[in-house]
Amino acid sequence: MHRRTLLAAALAGAVVTPALASGTARAADPGPSVTRTGTTTLDSQAVFFVSYDGLVNNNAFQKNGLLTYKGYQYAVWYTADRNAVVGRRTLGASTWSTVKVGHTLRYNDSHNVISMGVSKADGRLHLNMDSHSDGFTYVKSVAGLVDNPGALSWTASRFGAPQSTLDGLALTSQFTYPQFVSTPDGKLQLSYRVAVSGNGRNALAEYDGTKWTNLGEWSASTGTYTSEHGSSTARNMYLHGIDYDRNGRLHSFFTWREQNGAVMCNGGGISNHDTGYVYSDDRGRTWRNNAGSVVGVTGGSDKVSVNDTGLVVDPLNPDHSLMNQESQFTDSAGRPHAIISYVPGRFGQCTTNYVANRTANGRAFHIRRNASGTWQKTEIPVPLNSSQRTKLILDKYDNAYAVFPFGRIAGASAASGYTDWKILFDGSGLNAFGEVVIDETRVGQDGVLSFMYQEKSSGTTPSALHVVDFRLPA
Repeated sequence: MHRRTLLAAALAGAVVTPALASGTARAADPGPSVTRTGTTTLDSQAVFFVSYDGLVNNNAFQKNGLLTYKGYQYAVWYTADRNAVVGRRTLGASTWSTVKVGHTLRYNDSHNVISMGVSKADGRLHLNMDSHSDGFTYVKSVAGLVDNPGALSWTASRFGAPQSTLDGLALTSQFTYPQFVSTPDGKLQLSYRVAVSGNGRNALAEYDGTKWTNLGEWSASTGTYTSEHGSSTARNMYLHGIDYDRNGRLHSFFTWREQNGAVMCNGGGISNHDTGYVYSDDRGRTWRNNAGSVVGVTGGSDKVSVNDTGLVVDPLNPDHSLMNQESQFTDSAGRPHAIISYVPGRFGQCTTNYVANRTANGRAFHIRRNASGTWQKTEIPVPLNSSQRTKLILDKYDNAYAVFPFGRIAGASAASGYTDWKILFDGSGLNAFGEVVIDETRVGQDGVLSFMYQEKSSGTTPSALHVVDFRLPA
């Protein structure tokens, strides 16, 4: 571990030049493009406060704050008076119908996002909200609401009462980062963290259309990590995402955050290190490393650990302010792609203020596994100008799009091997605060990149919350 991190520090500014062929693109395929088709307003006065450099209505790690299902798009947010709201519209409509679901935001904490999921087995919409290392609030709709939306009125009576459990299933008293993912067989899974930053574990629960089951924890907080500065014996795995591809494989990129700041060159940095990758072919019960070896069993004694071999696909020590919970997507062949960001070594080998250093010198990188199974990495030549996260999607031709803070969009073509990154939209006219929330589900349904953003404000003055749509290549 020690030798690897020394090497990573020395190479932190290096960029791997990718091969020219992606394995899927054809010469006749169009390259990336975005055509703005419209902007709608969800709320002219949404709650606004800056916490952990972000907003509670626009944290990029929400899954999902915005989603599309059967011709309707759904959005969730908190109003100026802190009410949790869910809205819907038919795709392309200019107005949204909204309902309050009976919960008010408890704290000025941007972690306390609202996440949505759809259980295809019974057509329910599920919401999990307002948690940061404590209890959560859960709300679900009546059965069939998202299966036949045109026939069912959009009223508060369509949603059940807020709960502090999943229909009686209590998960943990220290709950954070709800992420819903629909399984290929119609079930709904809830990914979450148990315990706290720097000493937490990832876990899964599953809804089969009748009841929730806690599948258990699958990542470990134990083990020893050693850098050239010091050691740490506790950490948590931060997920860049958790997603099924079209073949039913569950993918997850991640980074580790160490509890002990002694692993860093300076206490003003952030103790995230290494980009790792695991996958599961049995709906999240068993986890494998890039080579296919089992490295963890959900609910078992063997969990994915920092000391497992074969996890790291891009090594980096904790001295470069590597961001956690950035973004991932899978292409048409089921190959995993991710966006990570940090301060490259050409700007120095020790960040001393992760917000200031990332804002001044942070860069995003596109990591993906190619057709031969080799990991490739390309720096995206767009300054972050922010400490915050970038989102990734791929279109039907496997062109890649990075949605940067402030709503800027860059694209790269599959045909080039993702070497031709360029700005496609500079964010003009949005006045976006920072991170945006992508509708990951819509891209494949009607070829539209849709994201939610909130306008800049100051203090706790409410501001407008919008959804903007861009047509992708047909």
